[in-house]
Amino acid sequence: MKYLVLVSHGGLAQGIQSSLAMFAGDKTDQIIAVGLKEGKSVDDFALDFRQALSGLEAEDQVLVLADIVGGSPLTTACSVLADLGKLDGAVVLGGMNLTMALTGLVMKDLLEGPELAKSILAEASAALQEFEVASSDDQDDDDI
Repeated sequence: MKYLVLVSHGGLAQGIQSSLAMFAGDKTDQIIAVGLKEGKSVDDFALDFRQALSGLEAEDQVLVLADIVGGSPLTTACSVLADLGKLDGAVVLGGMNLTMALTGLVMKDLLEGPELAKSILAEASAALQEFEVASSDDQDDDDI
């Protein structure tokens, strides 16, 4: 099985996991979310992360999404994954948002490696845009 692994500073990973349940509740057993809690050390995070992955089987793979590229949760997660022999087959992306996570959860079993990364990043980029709200004056002009 391929798991979606979310790592972040604070509770972002768990928050995105909670939101994913609204869209893809049938896949929530395929999500692992671990956050570096305020006041905790990187070593504490490594222990929490290792514990969260303890149920993975030898053949299981991971898609890792992190809040910040180069941040402590991502670099620590990669170190733990390397220790467990899971990093070589992993897809690892930073800049996590809900669109990335939803796309990853849905597409992780359909695409592999670079194709999976490309699909997730394209959807995440497309979701970043300004939402323009029409003013009430604009609506009045349309009625004339």
